[in-house]
Amino acid sequence: MMHRHDFLIIGSGIAGLSYALKAARHGTVAVITKKEKAESNTNYAQGGVAAVMSAVDSFDLHVRDTLATGMGLSHRDAVEVMVREGPERLRELIDVGVRFTHRDGMLDLGREGGHSINRIVHANDLTGREIERALVQAVSENPAITTFENHVAVELITEHHTTEKRVIDSENIHCWGAYALDSIGKRVDTFTARVVMLSTGGLGQVYIHTTNPVIATGDGVAMAYRAGARTANMEFIQFHPTTLFNSGSPSYLISEAVRGFGGVLKARNGDEFMQMYDERKSLAPRDIVAYAIDTELKKRGDDFVLLDLRHLPAADLREHFPNIYETCLKRFKLDITKEPIPVVPAAHYSCGGVVTDIDGRTSIQGLYASGEVSMTGVHGANRLASNSLLEALVFSDRAARSSAAYLREQSPDVPAVREWDDSGTFNSEEWILVLHNRREIQQIMWDYVGIVRSDLRLGRAWRRMELIRHEVEAFYKKTKVTEGLLELRNIALCAELIIRCAMKRKESRGLHVTTDYRQRDDEHFLHDTVLEG
Repeated sequence: MMHRHDFLIIGSGIAGLSYALKAARHGTVAVITKKEKAESNTNYAQGGVAAVMSAVDSFDLHVRDTLATGMGLSHRDAVEVMVREGPERLRELIDVGVRFTHRDGMLDLGREGGHSINRIVHANDLTGREIERALVQAVSENPAITTFENHVAVELITEHHTTEKRVIDSENIHCWGAYALDSIGKRVDTFTARVVMLSTGGLGQVYIHTTNPVIATGDGVAMAYRAGARTANMEFIQFHPTTLFNSGSPSYLISEAVRGFGGVLKARNGDEFMQMYDERKSLAPRDIVAYAIDTELKKRGDDFVLLDLRHLPAADLREHFPNIYETCLKRFKLDITKEPIPVVPAAHYSCGGVVTDIDGRTSIQGLYASGEVSMTGVHGANRLASNSLLEALVFSDRAARSSAAYLREQSPDVPAVREWDDSGTFNSEEWILVLHNRREIQQIMWDYVGIVRSDLRLGRAWRRMELIRHEVEAFYKKTKVTEGLLELRNIALCAELIIRCAMKRKESRGLHVTTDYRQRDDEHFLHDTVLEG
């Protein structure tokens, strides 16, 4: 089946939906999403949106905190844009209907690791869910937007998929849509558009322990790379320091705001340890806290550390963190006001992705990207807490304005596109191979490309991943596509990209820590790690 629109958006988190509302002013919009439209990394975000919303805060302070956390690799121009345009984008969310938490008639501003001041705008401890609720409602009421649920993007449509015979210029590739598997109808549909927005979110499912939902399989990064787009900084995977130990998959996240509220990290024997790693103690940035916990676990032989809130007023904890309190109590039989929380790190966020400029443009014409799938340069070697939702809002707005101008002034007409052809393939019943390969990739990445790395570990990971990816690609080419196979193919490629970038960076910086190069090396590595698709 062929679908034609002016704009095609792949993904339905805060980046995609906020972009859709603005793109709809300039043309027809299709949103394709893997599951239900509210299922996204955004929906799982507990903490909030970092923005300068008080008189005691300033743009300069927020910029400084972001640059300091990024360890020299954050692009100052992108950081300045995000910080200065953030408050207006936040007000737009309020206008859409997002109900942020207020106290005494003012926005209640929380604090998280790496921030020098309270600036986290939140909706109690379910900020992402509240933002997603309001955006989904606004999108559903907009007649220019059509949402296609249960559609899994297969591949971006470029010159390679047109019916015209032409010499393909690798320096001048256009994106004209995407093929997507209708997982209910069991067919691959063709979506054409003059502008395509990638907002597919993260890739946490590359790791066996992650806070990300099962849909976070790096689809956007993998598809863009295969189409020829530049990617960068894939080695910088942020591990959230505090997820509830033994809480299943995805790991249940204990918001960083809990530490901002006064929670203290301790070893199982009750000893505090963060003072040995950073003067900010439990409020240090995520890379430092995750590294500290990982080190303590290995040193002590423990399975988890403790996040202690027992010294804080119980009523205040229940008021500020109602969802965390209720979930821990009812689902995990843990009263956080009376018992310390056992926590471990888990893969949480990718600071790298598809390279964009400050207007969301990728290296492929007509292809834009925003949110976790993108690499705007904001996060550098480590993301400052609660800058992710802010980044998505700001750069989706800029991408909407830029792509509307592109549609109006520059974009060529969509050429004739070949519909999906799976003749010569067969339905396989060997899905145990898909499941086994997925688990093997996740375990390899956790064991060898986790919080602490080495040349030996990366070499082992590379050799094993190269073999697995070739097996997966061969299986893909002869088999009719399914959601599981598509996700496996994308996970395998993203894992390989992470390893390649990690092997290139011969230093320790931010989220990339290696035992072979323990120091930061500004002379040789004060730059992004770029891979050409």
